[in-house]
Amino acid sequence: MSTKNISRVLAVAATALAIGAGAAYAAQPADQARGGPGGPGGWHGHFMKDLTQLHDQLKLNADQEKLWQGALETMKQNHAAMRANHEQARSQFKAAQQQPILDLNAMAAGHQQIEQKDAQLRQQTTDAWLKFYNGLNDQQKTTVSTALKKRFARMEERHEKMRERFEHRKDAASAPAAAPAPAAKQ
Repeated sequence: MSTKNISRVLAVAATALAIGAGAAYAAQPADQARGGPGGPGGWHGHFMKDLTQLHDQLKLNADQEKLWQGALETMKQNHAAMRANHEQARSQFKAAQQQPILDLNAMAAGHQQIEQKDAQLRQQTTDAWLKFYNGLNDQQKTTVSTALKKRFARMEERHEKMRERFEHRKDAASAPAAAPAPAAKQ
């Protein structure tokens, strides 16, 4: 993988951390975030624990706290809007399936429109988190960077385990099936 691709992967991972995992956490009911129905071992609970610990470590001043709360609220609102977009797309898809001849052009246009709305929402969330991050001092940015690097390492570790399982399954599936045992003679 080239340096350019690695940089892009890291940028995507950083955005995903703030947007994807944070948005998924922020949209959950409070009992799930604390380890309710999702279970205390669920990744949402771990993310919130990490996020809360990071918040506590940063020792934010009043202005920074406003930016933090603004980013969280933006994330929650945008996640809810994205969920609504997903439900709208699902409804449109179900309605389209009822037609005797599918209008693939309309389906593609609808999908593209929702993708554009979601992209705008993700950008708004990213902008809110970057505004918060840019309001931090160097010591606070170092704390955030250290936390992100640990999270990236855990993500890479999980991805590597997934790749290994995939390869193992792929190898097992491509191996010739064992010959059936000969029938016992009587």
